[in-house]
Amino acid sequence: MIAYELMILYRLMPKPELRTALKRTSETIFQKGGIIRKLENLGTRDLPFKISVHGVVYNKADYFLFEFNAPPSSIASLFDEYIRDVDVVRRRLYKKTEPVGFECTLDNEMKPPPYRNDVLNLIEQAKSQQGKPKFEYNTNLDHYPFQK
Repeated sequence: MIAYELMILYRLMPKPELRTALKRTSETIFQKGGIIRKLENLGTRDLPFKISVHGVVYNKADYFLFEFNAPPSSIASLFDEYIRDVDVVRRRLYKKTEPVGFECTLDNEMKPPPYRNDVLNLIEQAKSQQGKPKFEYNTNLDHYPFQK
């Protein structure tokens, strides 16, 4: 199963109502064959702009982040259910990607330039290209063809 992140914004509600909305959201994920890995409450925040959903304008919302695994065939129906939910102000679903690993080269970067591996490679590349013919501007024309 593929890992997904669901960023969901709920309208401002009392805690018991918010709890039932969260249960409803998580039960839909379970019904579609998903497994919730993490639920994170990001708090109540102002929205960056006014959002009008189901005939009501919202300025603030409760932010929640769900990380879950689910089969790709169930994502469309899952997203469809959240569109119809009255408590949901906004929802965004992203496929979670693995972070790209990189090697720290700080000790190599702290060396003086003549001792760095990438500079040494550039010097070797320049030495190997010294014997090649260079471009010559003489085209055997006695005039410049692009003059007016």
